[in-house]
This record gives sequence, C-alpha cells and structure tokens, in this order.
Amino acid sequence: MPGRLRLSIPNLITLARILCVPLIVWAITSGEMMAAFILFLAAGISDAVDGFLAKRFNMASELGGYLDPLADKALLVSIYVALGIAEAIPRWLVILVVSRDIMIIGAVMLTWLIGKPMKMKPHPVSKVNTVAQIFLASLVLASLGFRFDAGWVLPLSIATVAVLTLLSIAFYVAEWIRHVGSNGAGH
Repeated sequence: MPGRLRLSIPNLITLARILCVPLIVWAITSGEMMAAFILFLAAGISDAVDGFLAKRFNMASELGGYLDPLADKALLVSIYVALGIAEAIPRWLVILVVSRDIMIIGAVMLTWLIGKPMKMKPHPVSKVNTVAQIFLASLVLASLGFRFDAGWVLPLSIATVAVLTLLSIAFYVAEWIRHVGSNGAGH
C-alpha cells in the first residue's frame, strides 16, 4: 500500500533514537557516564513519545513497526556491550544478553530458510526481561554518572537480568521447536 512506509513524526523520532546510539556508546566508553545517562534517559523518553504520537494521532505505520523494535534492540545491546567494555557490568552478563538476541534472530532467519517463517511475538517473560535490562542499565549509568553506590540493588539486578534472560531463551527455544516440528517440518 502506498504510504505504508512513510516517514512520519514518530518514525523520525525513532530514527533520531537510532542515531543517538553511537553517542551513548561513545559516552560510556569515554567515561562520560553522566552524558550517557542523560542520553539514555532522552532515548527512553523519545520511545514513549513516538509510541504516544503513533497511537494518539493515528500515525502508526509499517515502517514504524520495524524501526521501533530495531531502535530498542540497537540501544539496549549497544549499551550492554559498551558497559561490558567499560567493565561496569560483568562480561558474562553481556554475552548472555547479546547471545539471546542473536539466537532469536538466527532462529527466525532459519525458519525463513526452511520455508516455515515464524512470526515472533514477545513472550511475557521477555517483556519483564526488557524492563529488568533497562532498569539495570539505568541503575549502572546513574550510579556512575551521579557517583553513588547502588549497594545490594546492583547484584540483585544483575541476577534478575541473568535469570530472566535464561527463562526468555528457554521459552523462545521451546516455541521455536514447537513451530519447526509442526505440520511436516523442514528436512
């Protein structure tokens, strides 16, 4: 349909969020944690604003449907990698979080290749996991930017993200196996 891939105001806000990712990574790896926190906060606010505008003013588009989750993943994965490089979070956690996303993308691509395309819908555990990942990234950036000790909340947040990420992987793998094994799966 014509206009389905149009650049609306929400799409432009989402593109700005994507373009903000390298700035946040630079800020983290340069030790500018206050700037990284402020940029991350701005990115979060922009996510809420573009979603509100798209729904409230009927500006939702097919392009936005692709761009918004791409922007969210690019932002979170990049921040986790940068925080791992800066040794602000454990590298094993970065590997776990990034590996989960790579596994999901790989599984979806494989289903296309074997002729059984799979539409991925976020599992409720994954939604909670995303919230936990955002909380942890915000906590780390804020504690480093404002120079405060997060105390017991930090290891608890790390453990929560790890457990939720593992649960999310388990749910997606089970769903993928169920999908591939149904109705005469690929060879």
